[in-house]
Amino acid sequence: MTLRVVIIGTGSALSTRHFGSSAVIVSGSSPILIDCPDSVLRALAQGSQSSGVTIDPLCIQDILITHLHGDHANGLEAMGWLHWIARQGTRAADSRGAPRIHAIAPVAARLWERLAPAMDQNGSATLADYFSVKIIDPSTPAIVAGLQVEVRPAEHLIPGCGFRISQGGATLGWSGDTRFDPAHIDWLSSADLIVHETTESRVHTPIACLNALAPALRRKMRLIHMEDLFDQAVTDIAALHEGEVLEVSGTPR
Repeated sequence: MTLRVVIIGTGSALSTRHFGSSAVIVSGSSPILIDCPDSVLRALAQGSQSSGVTIDPLCIQDILITHLHGDHANGLEAMGWLHWIARQGTRAADSRGAPRIHAIAPVAARLWERLAPAMDQNGSATLADYFSVKIIDPSTPAIVAGLQVEVRPAEHLIPGCGFRISQGGATLGWSGDTRFDPAHIDWLSSADLIVHETTESRVHTPIACLNALAPALRRKMRLIHMEDLFDQAVTDIAALHEGEVLEVSGTPR
């Protein structure tokens, strides 16, 4: 089987050209959003237009969150309000209930602290009015929209994680924001395609570190979270583009 993934954003936190690193998996029983950057509704609209894959934000019922930095989580406010407003009306989406956020426990624990100042409706609303939160335990795979999702904590400035997402023998690896961590890359290496961040920073993964990996591993890796002046000529690992559609194929294991 094949996992189909639409890349929505490829930029680092300081990018002025690109949306924050994010994607939508469209192979499950419903779309799964990986991270939720600033201007997420515009990012989804532009991603739909450039990819040719229609992504209705009201059809997104599952959101995987790596961590709570703004370029990965600021869009939760817009997504939460969009779905909440729809449920006050008569749209067919109303019956689906609040979208689900899937995250590791340290991320989920601070989610409402992050969102409440903009969403608590003067104290009358809680996180449950906007989202249903599902904890993914690193020791136990979760099932999200029919896909298997595994997590591993990542080394960053705040709690975060990477994902391995599988269906029918095809696996996508998603590093999340992380310092260069050989153990994390080893965990991701079983995936058929790995989306790995790169930024020249001590709290991210410099491209020189990825360039030193084995050729076979580099061949199944794609880059995301690039700075605006990233130069593709410095590496043989292909950088992703917004609107790009990935077809991740594998063999049953």
